Amino acid sequence: MGTKKQAEKSKKLWIKVIAVIVGVVFVVLMVVSAMGSNWISGLATAKPGDTVQVDITLKNAQGSPILTTNANLYTQLAKQGSAVLYAKPLTITANQSYPENVYPIAFYTPSTGWSTDNQFALFRNEFDAISSGVVGMKVNDQKTITLTSSQPMTQFWSADQLAAGNMSLSSINVGDYLNMGVSNTPSMEDNTTPTYIRIAQVTNKTADGITIDFSYPSADVTVDSINAASS
Repeated sequence: MGTKKQAEKSKKLWIKVIAVIVGVVFVVLMVVSAMGSNWISGLATAKPGDTVQVDITLKNAQGSPILTTNANLYTQLAKQGSAVLYAKPLTITANQSYPENVYPIAFYTPSTGWSTDNQFALFRNEFDAISSGVVGMKVNDQKTITLTSSQPMTQFWSADQLAAGNMSLSSINVGDYLNMGVSNTPSMEDNTTPTYIRIAQVTNKTADGITIDFSYPSADVTVDSINAASS
């Protein structure tokens, strides 16, 4: 009798264990079903030709953010008095070169809002580095992408040039930020040619003028979404 009762008790225990396992599997299946295919797309990596939405933060040579699409970072820096520009996330095609010299990015300022005049200049080499850099990244992946240029990214502005732009050499100090106009074309004599804003920093000052640096050596990139290219 004792052996029979022990066997029945063991059988009931296994029935309970199986019931628990079945219940857990059922819950897992319900969760996966509710997620649809999102969990699969979250595992996918960006491939050449895919449409990728990214958050970016451009940083200058000192590591200071110049432009960001991260709302939380923008709010934090704005509270600290930083003049960082705020833009919307970029939608780009992975590993696709931009055909123009300048890729314009609309940005927001508290004084003008989303004005059509607020267009930031991202250079083609910078766009291309970001576009190729996202290949292999997954949704929510973060990466710091190095931005290089074959062209000099510094300029010397004489005291006379500053005066022509209604700026006084005496009022400018090393470390100051200045707006510079950038065009897609070498000549800006045509008034119909659109100009875009580039933020430069004063790195040196003499009695003759100032040296400015408008390079952004790195961009912090986060992938928000990936849409696979149509086959």
